Amino acid sequence: MSRRIRKAAVLGSGVMGSGIACHLANAGLEVLMLDIVPRDLDEEARKDPRARNRIADEALKKALKNKLNPLYDKRFASRIRTGNFEDDMPKIADCDWIIEVVVENLDIKRQIFEQVDKYRKPGSLVTSNTSGIPIHLMAEGRSDDFRKHFCGTHFFNPPRYMRLLEIIPHDETSPEVIDFFMSYGDWHLGKQTVRCKDTPGFIANRIGVIAMARIFELAYELGLSLSEVDKLTGPAIGRPKTGTFRLGDLVGHDTTAKVLMGLKQNLPHDPVAQRLEIPAYLKFLLDNNFLGDKTGQGFYKKTDERDEKGRRVILELNLHTLEY
Repeated sequence: MSRRIRKAAVLGSGVMGSGIACHLANAGLEVLMLDIVPRDLDEEARKDPRARNRIADEALKKALKNKLNPLYDKRFASRIRTGNFEDDMPKIADCDWIIEVVVENLDIKRQIFEQVDKYRKPGSLVTSNTSGIPIHLMAEGRSDDFRKHFCGTHFFNPPRYMRLLEIIPHDETSPEVIDFFMSYGDWHLGKQTVRCKDTPGFIANRIGVIAMARIFELAYELGLSLSEVDKLTGPAIGRPKTGTFRLGDLVGHDTTAKVLMGLKQNLPHDPVAQRLEIPAYLKFLLDNNFLGDKTGQGFYKKTDERDEKGRRVILELNLHTLEY
């Protein structure tokens, strides 16, 4: 079966959602990006479409200001339309591909997919960008056509630049859908597509998050600074210059914690997974909503000060004192 994607819906406008929306626009697609209606609206504001779309609108603006530009050309932003789940979900009926990019919570994802199943057109592709929730769990209770056209498409942050794209089918995914995404991700999105089994964490996070957790432990035990660890676990060992802690800030600590605990929960017989714990210093960041780049502060904290060379002064968290 030949298939062509002309219009896509991205459900969720966070760091990953807005980044994926921009990269799909890079590929020439019309994109509809939706998110929740802000919970802080008063009765009058709830009647204002601009106020109701504020979360998606602000997310797109923030993405376009990113130092790592998510678009090949700033004009491609015109290919992206924003909206909200309450008012605009019926519009996904016009979309060929619907990708879910909401918070890593199975119950919330199931609520979204219930709405998707209601409004999507038969034959349209539906995928999840989950970092590690088993695909078959999200497909439970959905229609036959939904399940046949559903799989995981796991992008990595930032979506424009990270080459890997994991394709994760479940037992009922049509072979045609799998073959399509393996090819489409390569030829149209510029990715190295890798087919994964539907196991917790898939491939990259099954390896990467467990490795990150062990590095978290060793950094604390050995009394190493964040910058020392990032130098040791960056290009020196063939990894990106973000190393470990800078990568954590980029990904978002809420996401890291959910994937980490998800592996522990879903791998009850894996002795390595059962050792996983959220260290006290990561819990400190989570409790204070210091989630990394998305909140402006995490393991590292930017200041308004400049050094003698005019560069912004960036502070790093002391893992023992919890001070910057």
